[in-house]
Amino acid sequence: MARSANEIKELLSTVSKRLFTKPNITATGIGYKRTAGKITGELCIVCSVETKVALTSLRERDIIPRSIDGIATDVHPTGAIHALSLPTGRFRPAPGGVSTGHIHITAGTLGCLVKRNDKTFILSNNHVLANSNIASPGDMILQPGPFDGGTVEKDQIARLTEYVPIIFENETGRCIFARAITGAFNFFARITGSSTRLESINISSTSNLVDCAIAEPFSEGDVVNEILKIGTITGTAEGILDMQVKKSGRTTGLTTGIIEQTDATVRVNFGSGKTALFADQLIAGPMSRGGDSGSVVLNSLDEVVGLLFAGSTNTTIINRIQNVFSSLNVTLV
Repeated sequence: MARSANEIKELLSTVSKRLFTKPNITATGIGYKRTAGKITGELCIVCSVETKVALTSLRERDIIPRSIDGIATDVHPTGAIHALSLPTGRFRPAPGGVSTGHIHITAGTLGCLVKRNDKTFILSNNHVLANSNIASPGDMILQPGPFDGGTVEKDQIARLTEYVPIIFENETGRCIFARAITGAFNFFARITGSSTRLESINISSTSNLVDCAIAEPFSEGDVVNEILKIGTITGTAEGILDMQVKKSGRTTGLTTGIIEQTDATVRVNFGSGKTALFADQLIAGPMSRGGDSGSVVLNSLDEVVGLLFAGSTNTTIINRIQNVFSSLNVTLV
């Protein structure tokens, strides 16, 4: 019996974590089952893997079942999924779709203009504008990005305002607030003769919803409220299965695709041994390459549905724009 997308979404929320314990898994989401390379009309749980492996080479516990609670599964090979931050010209005013980046990255893409409290900001990814959590508010943003020849002396366009921190898997660290509390406790323990000591460790295993950041232009005249090769954004919309989408990005320019999965949980490699899980993502086919990160993704009505941030040779990963805007408390200009 056919199952609705809502039923599958509810099941996926309970089994996704278990599926990610299997080797080679890069994403889980809702999509249409493929048979002999052709898309059918049957909704299923799609398990994306780096490479397809013969069943005879897998231990029984590592095999993805053909169905889960009566819902079919399908296995799609995607290759490893990476945050798209590779590395062309200088634009003034700068539209969405052109090269930009924090002074210490290579280059990404300026997404679009957003506003908060009557101020205008540039929207892109955390890993483009905030160097994957390393940057500080006030840091310089260049257009074009450093890889494309942007320099602090002549290409400053904005200062970093805010970013949503990315929670990396198995990352341990000391948070400043926790250090202060434990430091005070340990001080009093020492002066009272107690041998008890506290240590603050932050172990992160929570999934993310967004990879996003905003930066305030030095002058509103340095930016323009349109997307290169697309034009003016008409609004926002929800990304749904089979929706035709497009984007204009720093590396591959204007490309199109189709949303093949929704409600996806994806493991993304940010390099230097850092990986992060992202929940409630949209997955489209091959419509991006390194350097396209930060592009906004639009439907055929030029409504924004998402913020592109990662992908592989045949897959593009997109934050839902609703999650991006709510996380940063911004709206379209």
